Amino acid sequence: MRLDEGPAVVLADDLDPTPDPGPWIALLPALDPTVMGWSERGWYLGPHRPALFDTNGNAGPTVWSDGRVVGGWAQRRDGEIAVRLLGDVGREASAAIDEEAAALRDWIGPVRVTPRFRTPLECELGG
Repeated sequence: MRLDEGPAVVLADDLDPTPDPGPWIALLPALDPTVMGWSERGWYLGPHRPALFDTNGNAGPTVWSDGRVVGGWAQRRDGEIAVRLLGDVGREASAAIDEEAAALRDWIGPVRVTPRFRTPLECELGG
């Protein structure tokens, strides 16, 4: 099988179209395998690499909407989850991202997470 970006591998018995999951949002942590697991990232990352990766190629925390990276996030010292969108995602997705950030803040609670190697966007947001 071939994609626009090059060759792809699929299992012989997994050729049926995948059902549309509908709109979804995810705030993934730094070094998440979803971001780190691909050498060719353009199909989900777009032009956002400089803001979301450190100089060693490690991904920072990312915001996903419907299968693509749309921004990054950081936890501030007071526990607030700060988000920066790197493009227009629309009002509904933006509201869903705000809800997801609040849910993440509540889930993390009093724990503070500061990655050892921070990305440019995370440094800006996290202080």
